Amino acid sequence: MIKKLKHLEVFFENRLVGKLALLPDNRCVFEYGAEWIESGFSISPFYLPLQAGVFTAKKDPFDGNFGVFNDSLPDGWGKLLMDRWLMENGINPADLTILDRMSFVGNNGMGALIYKPIQNDQSAFTNSNFGYYAKEVEKILQNEPSSDLSELVKIAGSSGGARPKILIQLDGIDWLVKFRASNDPADVGWIEHQHSLQAGKCGIEMPETRLFDGKYFGVQRFDRNGEKRIHIHSASGLLYASHRLPSLDYSELAKATLVLTRNMGEVEKLFRQMVFNVLIGNKDDHSKNFSFLYQNDKWQLSPAYDLLPSDGFNSNHTTTVLGKGKPTIDGCRKLACEVSIPDRKAKMIIDEVLEGLGKE
Repeated sequence: MIKKLKHLEVFFENRLVGKLALLPDNRCVFEYGAEWIESGFSISPFYLPLQAGVFTAKKDPFDGNFGVFNDSLPDGWGKLLMDRWLMENGINPADLTILDRMSFVGNNGMGALIYKPIQNDQSAFTNSNFGYYAKEVEKILQNEPSSDLSELVKIAGSSGGARPKILIQLDGIDWLVKFRASNDPADVGWIEHQHSLQAGKCGIEMPETRLFDGKYFGVQRFDRNGEKRIHIHSASGLLYASHRLPSLDYSELAKATLVLTRNMGEVEKLFRQMVFNVLIGNKDDHSKNFSFLYQNDKWQLSPAYDLLPSDGFNSNHTTTVLGKGKPTIDGCRKLACEVSIPDRKAKMIIDEVLEGLGKE
C-alpha cells in the first residue's frame, strides 16, 4: 500500500541528484545535492539551474510540481489506470500528493530520473501477447473490470497521452506499443506506422517503428539505450507550457531550442517537423509532443513521435505558426525568417518534405 511521504530523493545513474519536499500549500521544493552540483548538470536549465539553494515550484501549470518532474508522472491513459487501481484498492486518488505519485513511478518512468523510495513493483515486462492487452484495454475503456488491472498499471509505466499504451521489452529492446482509443479509427495503428515511414522519407529523425501483429503501432524507446537511461525533458516541462490547451507557437519553441541546444541544426530539425505536421494535418502538436534529450554533455531535439493526422483544437494546430492555427507553407517560410533560418534553406527543407510525401 502507498505510504504518505514527506520527501523524495531523485537519482540519475545511481547518483543522487537532489531532494524533493512539499510545502503546506502542496507546492514542491527542490534542492540539488552538493556532489551533483560539483559534477552533474542542470536537469531543467530554464527553471532549475545548477546551483545551490532551494527552488520553489510555481502553482501553475503543473499543480505545484516542477516541469521536469511532472514529465515523469503518468498522464492521460497512465493516470486513468493508476487512479482506477487506487480506487479498487480503497484509496481515494485525491488523497495522494505529488510525491506519493512519483514514488509510485519509482524507476519505471520515461527518461532517466528515478524517485526513491519506490512504492511499486518495477519488473520489466516481456509478454508480447498484444491481443490480450488490447482486450484488457477495451475493458477499461468500457468501464468494465479488468482481469489484471495491477499488471496493466505496471506495464503502462508513466506513459502519457490519450491513446492506451504499454511499455515492453522484446529481445532486449524497449518498446512503447499503442492500442486503439475509443474514438480512433479501427486502423489507427497502421495509419501511424505509415506516417512514421513517411516522416523518415522526409528527412525527419525517427526511432525505429513496427506494426506488431499487423495492427499495433510500436516505437522503439529513445530514452533507453540498452541498460543506459537517457534524460528526457518535454517542451511542456521545459517551458512550463500546458499541453492541455494551446500554449506555444513554433517560433517560441524554435527560439527555446536554440537557447537550449546552441545549435541551429536542431532548430532546422524542428522546422522540418513543423512543416511535416502542417502538410499532413497533425494538429495535435501540443507541447508534450516535442522533447529534448541530454546526451554526451549536450542537449538535442529528440527523435520525432506522435506523427499522424489529428483534429487539434477546433481544427487548429495546438502549436501555432506565428499565431496562426491554420498555417500555410508561406507562413512556415515567414517563421523560418523569424528564427534566422535562411529562406534558401527553408525552401530546401519544404521541398524535401513535399517530395517525401509525394506532393511535389
